[in-house]
Amino acid sequence: MPDYGHPLRFGTFITPSAGDPERAVALGELTEAAGLDLATFQDHPYNPGFLDTWTLMTWVAARTGRISVSGNVLNLPLRGPAMLARQAASLDLLSGGRFELGLGAGAFWDGIAAMGGPRLTPGQSVAALSEGIDIIRQAWDTDARGGVRVDGEHHRVSGMKRGPAPAHDIGIHLGAYKPRMLRLTGAKADGWLPSLGYLEIADAPGANRIIDEAAQEAGRDPRMVRRMLNLSGGALLPTGRGFLQGPADQWVDDLLPLVLEHGFSTFILGSDDPRTIQEFGAEVAPALREAVEKERASAGTATGPARAAAALAARCPGIDYDAVPEDLRGHAVEPGDRAYTRLRHGYMQSGRPGLVLRPESADQVAEALGYALDQDVPLNVRSGGHGISGRSTNDGGVVVDLSRMNRVEVLDPDTRRVRLGAGARWSEVAAALHPHGLAVSSGDHGGVGVGGIATTGGIGYLGRAHGLTIDHITAMEVVTADGRVLRAAADENPDLFWAMRGAGANFGVLTSVEAVAAPVGDVVLAQFAYDASRTAGFLRAWGEITAAAPREVTAFLIAAPGRGGSGPVARAMVVHAGDDTDAAVAALEPFLKAGPVLDQSAQLAPYPAILPRGEGPHTGAGVPASRSGLLSEVSEDTARTLAGMLASGATYFMQLRQVGGAVNDVPADATAYAHRHQAQSLAALASPRTAARLDERWAELDGAIDGMYLSFDTRTGPGVLSLAFPGPALSRLRGIKAQYDPHNVFDQNFPIEPAGD
Repeated sequence: MPDYGHPLRFGTFITPSAGDPERAVALGELTEAAGLDLATFQDHPYNPGFLDTWTLMTWVAARTGRISVSGNVLNLPLRGPAMLARQAASLDLLSGGRFELGLGAGAFWDGIAAMGGPRLTPGQSVAALSEGIDIIRQAWDTDARGGVRVDGEHHRVSGMKRGPAPAHDIGIHLGAYKPRMLRLTGAKADGWLPSLGYLEIADAPGANRIIDEAAQEAGRDPRMVRRMLNLSGGALLPTGRGFLQGPADQWVDDLLPLVLEHGFSTFILGSDDPRTIQEFGAEVAPALREAVEKERASAGTATGPARAAAALAARCPGIDYDAVPEDLRGHAVEPGDRAYTRLRHGYMQSGRPGLVLRPESADQVAEALGYALDQDVPLNVRSGGHGISGRSTNDGGVVVDLSRMNRVEVLDPDTRRVRLGAGARWSEVAAALHPHGLAVSSGDHGGVGVGGIATTGGIGYLGRAHGLTIDHITAMEVVTADGRVLRAAADENPDLFWAMRGAGANFGVLTSVEAVAAPVGDVVLAQFAYDASRTAGFLRAWGEITAAAPREVTAFLIAAPGRGGSGPVARAMVVHAGDDTDAAVAALEPFLKAGPVLDQSAQLAPYPAILPRGEGPHTGAGVPASRSGLLSEVSEDTARTLAGMLASGATYFMQLRQVGGAVNDVPADATAYAHRHQAQSLAALASPRTAARLDERWAELDGAIDGMYLSFDTRTGPGVLSLAFPGPALSRLRGIKAQYDPHNVFDQNFPIEPAGD
């Protein structure tokens, strides 16, 4: 049987002894330390001498950070598939995508029956396992409509709610030996996991043939089923005594034919001996990988991911899928993959990209960028995908998704230096920095990606106390259009550093930033609801109160038209950036005078608690018509104009986000974001169908608008750019664009034309 071309994986098969519970956990930790890929555990729930395997896996997952965990294999008759689906998805989410699901049809029926489980015949147990797999798959498929429905002979669910979706595409592998189980493996499973001792190597070709034929009958490529093997009875010895009884080089010689002739690619060591586990990871695994790589290169073995016929048909023209760089293949997602729906959309923008690449290093970003530019399709880059204007997905093109580049590091607590991956969400940043008493000023939603704000500005709840996000940044790592990985700082590529802070989407792919965080612990969050029926007077009062507030206070206001005969209502989030509650009360009391208060609350809270997490997948809610402008003040004329806009129904959502304070301490020419004297950032949203009406009303603000903030505007073109980058700033940006991106590769997010074009 030929080599199926899967990358090699190595793991351990650990006995979950209840007599020494810490030993089983320690062996799981040793599995990771030895450089292996997964720790698996026997599952015999009827054995009182064993720990419960599910509890043990959870414990080991919490004590490790890289390896996957799996049952070897879980006893389905005693673990109902509906609950198992929820448990598996939960553990996968909690571990960051490090769970794999090994299932067995059942054995030792006396023990199963003694615990209240069903006593099944071999045929019934296979049928029950098939039904269970259907339930689990449907429960994980949160994109399908309706509830889970399986009307089986052994398992029935009727309308079970789907979800949660796992963090990654959990593989289901089956312990199988007999023809019925092998056929089920080929038809529905992702892996086949027999054990030496129960499987004779001479029987492997026949078993593989049954799996392959069943896969083809189900419309699957046989390579979609990974061949795995439990290595029982082996010993690493100084001299050879037989099969898998000898030194590491003999193990390599014994295992190599299993890869090349029988297609096995995952080897799981059945041993509880620490020394054997260490040697297996340090000596056998790397040597076997090297030997297999050499043989595959010589034979020209296909090693790309296998896909079903339906998935191949969903591929987009203009993309050479076979040319995806090797380092990116393992996490690449395309139409037909189970992870595709979670990655195709942005927060507002719907998309159907042909390929989503998910690098985890700057070098991989350079590879992804080089590959994408060789394709005849659009290119978009995604940090968090939360932007209102929606530039992080496309139809039929390549998306470079940075979500795996989400590390948050405290480099030096004393100087408050931190490094943030461009794919991290701000809720992750806040949570990681808070134990150190630190924070970086960010937006008002935790689901926003670092890369988006760090290249645009960063107007957030700490703005007046600590400035914009870009004001904290001291260095950036950027991959440019020609594939170079550059450091941009005040003393290194300073022109690029200047441009990236405000117009960064035009110059390269930001992969990480270094910043100086602010000392922030708890803050006081006040929330107000106002009757804004007298809208103009209310807005004028709001402008005066916010202008007089101390710089520790940053206030955001949202106003919406009246509904159902009631007048407009306004809601405010006001943050006092400190834990001095007496000072906070004094600073917040004036906000009670802005208008009739319908509701109010105030609480002392950790900074991370005030950022909505929003880390789930985006669903493409629909790109609105959004307009943005900066105001130096909320004058009487401006207040009347805004009140008229709200009353007319031209906007369904209006927001004033306060700036000033520390934001305006920075010189206007210090960054590409040049707006350092304004007091408010204004945004108004409408349905695209009523965009013309919004524009008519927006034009009435021409005398008051003094610049704009790109993140809240869906327009493009010269008029928008001249507002965003006034006078000398735009000219300078065009010159820098000509230097770093002369061919305008990065033209999706408020594009700036290179000088000379």
